[in-house]
Amino acid sequence: MTKADIVNEIAKSTGVEKATVLNVVEAMMETIKSSLVKEENVYLRGFGSFVVKKRAQKTARNISKNTTIIIPEHNIPSFKPAKSFMIEVKK
Repeated sequence: MTKADIVNEIAKSTGVEKATVLNVVEAMMETIKSSLVKEENVYLRGFGSFVVKKRAQKTARNISKNTTIIIPEHNIPSFKPAKSFMIEVKK
């Protein structure tokens, strides 16, 4: 399902114009992204949590040059579904 499909489904089920729904969906995604950039987790009860995870520094190999490189510590976004969401998907 794409963002356009989500907008169409919401517009159909609520009776709100597609343009308005698109603005709301994009604003929600932008708010979630900006919160994660500020290292703030986002909790949506009954759906799941968008959290920032820290990856530790590690040593890796560049096989083509046969050298060792250091990958610095960095943050990555992650999604953890709610328990009720997981139960519905497993059915």
